[in-house]
Amino acid sequence: MLMPERLESHLAQEHIPYSLVLHGPARSAQVAASFMHLPGKEVAKSVALCAAGKPLLAVLPASYRINVAKLSAILREKVQLMEEQKCNELFPDCEAGAIPAFGELYDVPVYMDQELADDPEIVFSAGTRSDSVRMGNADFVHLVKPRVCSFAEKNR
Repeated sequence: MLMPERLESHLAQEHIPYSLVLHGPARSAQVAASFMHLPGKEVAKSVALCAAGKPLLAVLPASYRINVAKLSAILREKVQLMEEQKCNELFPDCEAGAIPAFGELYDVPVYMDQELADDPEIVFSAGTRSDSVRMGNADFVHLVKPRVCSFAEKNR
């Protein structure tokens, strides 16, 4: 599977410089980070969630986990993982578990954890289990306009 056409077109249309990083098929962002010889903190994962029946994406370092209570408090709504079927319907051009962090392409708001906000670059899934995108974090924030807040904590 290739990077979703809508993501590739979006980056080209906005004249955003990026590089595509190919790696072995990864079942998680943390595994992708190890394939790319990067620390998990430097690779972002996107997690599809629901709050009050509405979808959202949480973008956080691969080596972190979502503190659901913190994110629920930020949203003032109970947050839960999106069901797999709903996820497949909402992101039909992506492989399961490989959602790119560009929620605006799917009309889904993005919440970015503060831990990623100060990094000069961001690396995230390109919509497949074997492709990742590396780009400037400022370009990412400019395009996606995520709400930056603190909701993640390091895995133990």
